[in-house]
Amino acid sequence: MTPAAFEAVALALPGATLSVQWGDDHVFKVGGKMFAVAAGTGVSCSFKVTEIAYEALKESGRARRAPYMQESACWVFFDDLAALDDAEVADWLKTSHALVAAKLTRAQRGALGL
Repeated sequence: MTPAAFEAVALALPGATLSVQWGDDHVFKVGGKMFAVAAGTGVSCSFKVTEIAYEALKESGRARRAPYMQESACWVFFDDLAALDDAEVADWLKTSHALVAAKLTRAQRGALGL
């Protein structure tokens, strides 16, 4: 997946916003809470996944725990965004967005149209 495609998919999700933080990292948020990060260089990415996906991706060696995130947060890190399948990443981004949005208050979800 290209960095531009990653950004397009992430920003197409309801209520998604982009901020540039920590130098030049692209941080995608919903309701002010991050659900995905793409390195400003476009090389790597990370996002929240389900507990099952977290274990499966780590055990298979496809991903590792995202730096600076607790194990219990279920965030994975991929070293090479270009090596990832577009459809698979799009599904992961949708799931990440949904997991984070589910933790927002009812009022926040309503304001975002979720």
